[in-house]
Amino acid sequence: MTTVAGDLAPSGVLRASINLGNPVLAQGTAEAPGGVTVDIARELARRLGVSLDLVCFDAARKSFEAMTTGRADLCFLAIDPARAAEVAFTAPYVVIEGVFAVPRESGLTSVAEVDAPGVRVGVKEGSAYDLYLSRTLQQATVVRGVEGVDVFRDEGLEVAAGIRQPITRYVGEHPELRLIDERFMQIQQAVGTAKAKQPETVAYLHDLIEELKASGFVAASLAASGQADAAVAPPA
Repeated sequence: MTTVAGDLAPSGVLRASINLGNPVLAQGTAEAPGGVTVDIARELARRLGVSLDLVCFDAARKSFEAMTTGRADLCFLAIDPARAAEVAFTAPYVVIEGVFAVPRESGLTSVAEVDAPGVRVGVKEGSAYDLYLSRTLQQATVVRGVEGVDVFRDEGLEVAAGIRQPITRYVGEHPELRLIDERFMQIQQAVGTAKAKQPETVAYLHDLIEELKASGFVAASLAASGQADAAVAPPA
């Protein structure tokens, strides 16, 4: 345990990068964050016997940059090949879905139809679905913005991409839009740390996440933060 604590938080303070831009995983403000990622970070710090510094950002790409530039010891991000080149991930603890929203009068009705010439998809820059769609779309064009729904609206795009829960709420508030209910991707949210960390440290994080899933800790945290409809990932 001492070895893990010294490797993961050599300063005696565990710096956890929290992405407030994903409302399923974190809510509140930088001064008073909450949610499942915050709960996991606090539990890890408690077990390691170190202090905790929650470093909050409004986007996954900023959280990722904090991890890769040494400003954070721990991150909570979706597993993606582009990120896995620099971050050692656990198995996922939560699985969420990426979905599309379109204008109500749009002829697009399925995920497959979105990947077509002339279709522009608004995404949040650096998000898991930005990385995925940029890699997989063959004919449609990815348009990046601070928020996917904002660039979709501001530039009059054909499609907005996002996480199911906030996109569903957004569509519910905008009757001129409708949801394509079929998911275009499954987003596996995991805990990550620097590749340079010792194998024992990465194994400890992996085992902790599996324990927190199996014990009901993750499910209880999601429910307490109003995200009970998010799915706890299956055992690794």
